[in-house]
Amino acid sequence: MIAQDPLLTAGGVILRSAVEVPSETLAPGPCGYRACVIDYDATTDTLYAPLDLGPHGDPFEQASDDELLADPQFHQQNVYALVMCTLARFEFALGRRVPWSLRGHQLKIAPHAFSQANAFYSERDESLMLGYFPRSSGKGNVFSCLSHDVVAHETAHALVDGLRTRYTDPSSPDQAAFHEGFADVVALLSVFAQEPVVEALVPHGGNGDARTIKRTELTAEALRQSTLFGLAEQMGEEMQGIRGQPLRHSLGLARAQDILSRADFVEPHRRGEVFVAAVLGAFVEVWALRIAGLGTREARSVDRSAVVEAGADIADHLLTLCIRALDYTPPVDLQFSDFLAAVLTADAELFPDDGKYEFRHHLRESFGLFGIHPPATATQEGLWLPTACVLHYDRNHVEPLQRDRDEVFRFLWENRVALEVDPTAYCEVLSVRPCIRQGRDGFFLRETVAEYVEILRLHGRELGGIGLRVPGGVAAGDEVSLYGGGTLIFDEFSRLKFHIKNNVRSRRQQERLDYLAACGFFHPGSRRSFAELHLQRATAMTTRMPQSW
Repeated sequence: MIAQDPLLTAGGVILRSAVEVPSETLAPGPCGYRACVIDYDATTDTLYAPLDLGPHGDPFEQASDDELLADPQFHQQNVYALVMCTLARFEFALGRRVPWSLRGHQLKIAPHAFSQANAFYSERDESLMLGYFPRSSGKGNVFSCLSHDVVAHETAHALVDGLRTRYTDPSSPDQAAFHEGFADVVALLSVFAQEPVVEALVPHGGNGDARTIKRTELTAEALRQSTLFGLAEQMGEEMQGIRGQPLRHSLGLARAQDILSRADFVEPHRRGEVFVAAVLGAFVEVWALRIAGLGTREARSVDRSAVVEAGADIADHLLTLCIRALDYTPPVDLQFSDFLAAVLTADAELFPDDGKYEFRHHLRESFGLFGIHPPATATQEGLWLPTACVLHYDRNHVEPLQRDRDEVFRFLWENRVALEVDPTAYCEVLSVRPCIRQGRDGFFLRETVAEYVEILRLHGRELGGIGLRVPGGVAAGDEVSLYGGGTLIFDEFSRLKFHIKNNVRSRRQQERLDYLAACGFFHPGSRRSFAELHLQRATAMTTRMPQSW
C-alpha cells in the first residue's frame, strides 16, 4: 500500500509499505469478514469492478507510480489494507475482538464515494465515505482513499463508536473534541510507526556521513521542528481540505494552562488539537530520551538507523497505550482529564515500573502544560483509585460475570448503594468484554471490561429538585436527559478492580447542560453528524465534478 500519501516520496518514487492484515479468504471487493469495499461513485453514478485478489497474492507489487494512481482496483486494495491493519492494531492493544457500532459485522467502504473534498464515517450507512477532488494544479485528482492518515482517522471513528457508543451523544466540549483528537492521534502515530516513513522524514546530519546524525539535531525541540513538522508538510498541501492540517496546528499551539477555557477552543476540531498536542508532546520527549541513550555520551553523532527505529518503536508503543486506555475511560461525559487517568492506569497495570523511558511521567507533564490534570479522585500518580468499598458477590456466578450482561446487571443492582447506582434512573449494561493482554515480562493480564449507562429524564421544572439550575433556552415543560454510568474492570477471578464512574446527579451535569444550551442544542436540528463536522473542518475549496478520472 502507499505508506502515507502520494506526496511522500523516496528517490522520486512514491513511498510504499507492506503491512500485515488478518489472514482470510477474500471475496471480490476486496470483501472480508470485517471490511467490505463497495466501489460506487455517486457523483458519476459509476460502480467500479471489484478487485478479486484470488490465490495469487498482490497484483500491484511491481506496479509503477502512474499505475497505482490510475487504477481504481489498487485504490480498493489500499483502503482495505488500511482499514484492516487499523482494526488489527485495536484488537492487539485491547486483547479481544473489537466491534463496529453496526447491526452487522462488516464495515462498508466506498473509496470513490463522491467528488468532494471530504471523507467521513457514516453511522447511518455503516460505512466509510471517501471523496476525491481535482488537484490545485488541475492535473488529475487527489484521492483520500490513498491517504493513510485520512483512512486511519475515519476507521478510528468507527472503532471508537463501537467501543464507546455514547461518545457521540451531546455532552461536554471535551467529549466532542475527543472523538476528533483521538482519531487524529491514531492516524498520526500509525503513520509514524512505519519505519519507511520515519526514514524519509528524519533529516541527515549534514556531517558528510549519511549514516549518522548530529546529537544537536536530536533534542525534543529539534525533532518537533524537523521531523514532525516535515510530516506536517507532507500531510498538508492538497489534503488540507479534508484533514485541516491537524498536526501542523497542534505542533504550533502555545502551551498555556488556560487554553481550554478560551472561546476559540470550544469548537470540537480546534479543541481536539490540544489533545493531539499533549500526546505528541510526550512522544517527542520520550523519543529524545531514548536517543540520548544511544551510543556513548562522548559521541557527537548517533547512528541514523537507530534513531529511525526508536521513533517508529515509540510511536507504535504509544499508539497501543492510547488505544488500551479506552477500556479505562467512563462510558459517558468523557473529559480529557479522564483520558489522562485512563492512559496512566492502563500503562501501570501492564508495566508497573515506569523507570525505563518514563512514559507516564512525560504524559503527565505534557498534558499538564495545557492545564489537563488527572481528576481529583485519582491517586497522586494520576491513576484511577482501585475499588475499596465492600461488595457482595455471593449472589453472582464467576463465569457469567465475564460474558453475560444480565449477570453484570445483577451485580450492579445487588451493590447499587456501594457503587452509587441511582435506583430512580434507567440503567443498562451496554457490553461485557473479556480480554487478555500480554505484558513486557511475557505474562498475561486477564480482565473483563463492562460498561453501563444511567439515564434520568426530567422536565425543566424538576431540575431544581435535584440541585440543578435550568439552563438558558430550556422551558419548564421541556424534557432534559441526564446521563451517567460507569466502567467496571473485573480481574480474572471476577472481583472488581476499578469502577470508573460519572454519577447521573454529579456537578458535571450542570456544566454539561450549560454547554449544550450555549451551543443551541435544545433547539431542533442542532445535532451534527461526522459528515457535517468534517465539512466544517474543510477549508473553502472550489471543486468541479469530472465525469471520469
